[in-house]
Amino acid sequence: MKYLIKGFNYLVVLLTPIIIILGVVRLVLSPMFLKIEYRMPNFPEDEFGFTIQDRLYWAELSRQYLVNDAGIEFLEDLKFDNGSPIYNERELNHMSDVKRVLRGTMDVLLISSSLMIIIGLWAVLGKWWKRFLKSLESGGMLTSGLIIGIIFFLAISFNTFFVGFHKIFFKGDTWLFKYSDTLIRLFPVRFWMDTFIIVGVLSLLIGGGLAYFIGKVQRV
Repeated sequence: MKYLIKGFNYLVVLLTPIIIILGVVRLVLSPMFLKIEYRMPNFPEDEFGFTIQDRLYWAELSRQYLVNDAGIEFLEDLKFDNGSPIYNERELNHMSDVKRVLRGTMDVLLISSSLMIIIGLWAVLGKWWKRFLKSLESGGMLTSGLIIGIIFFLAISFNTFFVGFHKIFFKGDTWLFKYSDTLIRLFPVRFWMDTFIIVGVLSLLIGGGLAYFIGKVQRV
């Protein structure tokens, strides 16, 4: 039993950054993020004519598709005033891939959170709560370390990170588009730079805060 508990403590350390980072990703998928992001200082205007209101409208519908249970027809049915579809076939295929990847990550978040709750309850009932808290503290520090490393890499070469990220999760060049495509007009590189930075900063604050407060409680 001693070694089993030790193993679960290591698992808590590993689950902590997964839960924090993916939890923040889900938070960023809220409507509020779009409203803030498009109004950020020096956010690039769309050279093909989208206003902020246009971007908010079409981006919000795209966001809804990613978090709802609808099929790709949800986006296929969207049309501009002239009757042309907002997304071409290549863009629709990519959005379908994005939804698949996102669903997978949210499943990981759900499973990880469920495991953490179960282990936490076991720690309370089994009277090894302090060891569980210590593992959470270590998990918070691990999260902070990972995020600092990622932010440092982003600062050195965002493009390398961005390309590598897409090569891991998407096949071939299916994620590359023309500047005139709706996806790029709605979500330019600046949008993704800000998104990664916000996810990183929030995860760093949560991970660091978790480690600090648990450490403080344990010293009382």
